[in-house]
Amino acid sequence: MKSIRPIEGRSLATPLSKLLLFLAVLFSPSVFAVSPANSGQILDLTATSAGYISIMIFVLAYLLVMGEEVIHLRKSKPVLVAAGLIWGIIGFIYVQNGMSELSEAAFKHNLLEYAELFLFLLVAMTYINAMEERRLFDALRAWMVGRGFSFRTVFWLTGFMAFFISPIADNLTTALLMCAVVMKVGGINHKFISLSCINIVIAANAGGAFSPFGDITTLMVWQKGVVHFAQFIDLFIPSLVNYLIPATIMSLFIVNRTQLVQEDEVIVKRGAKRIVGLFLLTIATAVCTHTFLGLPPVLGMMTGLGFLQCFGYFLRMTFDKSVAKKRKQAEIAQDKKRLSYLGQVVPFDVFTRIARAEWDTLLFFYGVVLCVGGLGFMGYLSLVSEAMYSHWDVTYANIAVGVLSAIVDNIPVMFAVLTMNPDMGLGQWLLVTLTAGVGGSLLSIGSAAGVALMGQARGIYTFAAHLKWTPVIALGYVASILVHLWLNASLF
Repeated sequence: MKSIRPIEGRSLATPLSKLLLFLAVLFSPSVFAVSPANSGQILDLTATSAGYISIMIFVLAYLLVMGEEVIHLRKSKPVLVAAGLIWGIIGFIYVQNGMSELSEAAFKHNLLEYAELFLFLLVAMTYINAMEERRLFDALRAWMVGRGFSFRTVFWLTGFMAFFISPIADNLTTALLMCAVVMKVGGINHKFISLSCINIVIAANAGGAFSPFGDITTLMVWQKGVVHFAQFIDLFIPSLVNYLIPATIMSLFIVNRTQLVQEDEVIVKRGAKRIVGLFLLTIATAVCTHTFLGLPPVLGMMTGLGFLQCFGYFLRMTFDKSVAKKRKQAEIAQDKKRLSYLGQVVPFDVFTRIARAEWDTLLFFYGVVLCVGGLGFMGYLSLVSEAMYSHWDVTYANIAVGVLSAIVDNIPVMFAVLTMNPDMGLGQWLLVTLTAGVGGSLLSIGSAAGVALMGQARGIYTFAAHLKWTPVIALGYVASILVHLWLNASLF
């Protein structure tokens, strides 16, 4: 038989042939081979090539998420791809074993969990965007800036407002609003701005921990039914302690002087206060739907979206009449500023507010839920649950969850815990809710609020600036846990 010689000394194993060979081996059925299982049983893929490849895909995707600020790749993109690849691997294996109905049912279960949270968050974001469009937050900022408060007063005022606003509005929106205030007041005083940003991140995360509406993690816990709406209030004092201890220490390093800043008057658009009222009514509807009717809270939230749409219709239908009336009043008063403003105002459009939702966050949430759900279906979460909640003390395991959430986003961490569903009492579920919520404050990258403020106060509030105060923040973290263990001992 005639031998084949390499042409011009080059190997026939070109990069293309190597790639094709790798893909052929990678996707061959033998690579994904699993031990035979009884009909109807879920396959354990934790010790297979398919499982290892899925773990590698998820880790790579999350490394890209963590490097978002450096590579400028939105965090939703890598996890969307990872979710598709992981479930594609699962689907391929289950088809090979004639069990595709199990993988399909598992995927639909995870998709339904995401859909409920997605619609809930979409309504909440729409209301927040509507309040922003009505200039309610601008008016609040102008009031704070124009009062001539000292630096230390602004530090405490923005911190407490972040703490008490974030349980209703999300912690990201609250942090951005308060950061705008401290940057306006601080001017060139970078130390004040940096300390205030750290303070705001801690306050927003702590405030969001004792309310189902304050953070995605608390919302997931409430939606899952492991903690009821009224029971979150047991975390109020531990959350307050988590904020007060580092805030008190940091406030000692702020020079207590006043810097008057002139802020232009902000004209709030018509219907702003009524939209706030509708938002509170929507929250009440969601709570009542879940508490008294036994239905998912998303039903109440979507009903609340209908409230906003109906009110938006009223604002549009009465828009021309309202503008004409206000223009006549401004002409009589010779108010040129208001006349100029009325010439620029446009009718309220609820669908524009929906379009301005944080779609990157919502799609990132989809990728995380499906990735973690896929790895859980493979059997990895059972292994983690066995390692953490069987071999460790439950309290230590829940404290570790909070520390982990400072490195990895708290959304996948909490979703993993909920998917594991360890056998814990109410006190422990409240503990892990607390630690996952406030643990992200230990590092600037540990929460959405921290990441957002690094972008808003770029070069002033940085990872290194936050890291300098991590030991102080850790004091608050430990103190809040001890207070919870002592104050809510009857719940354990």
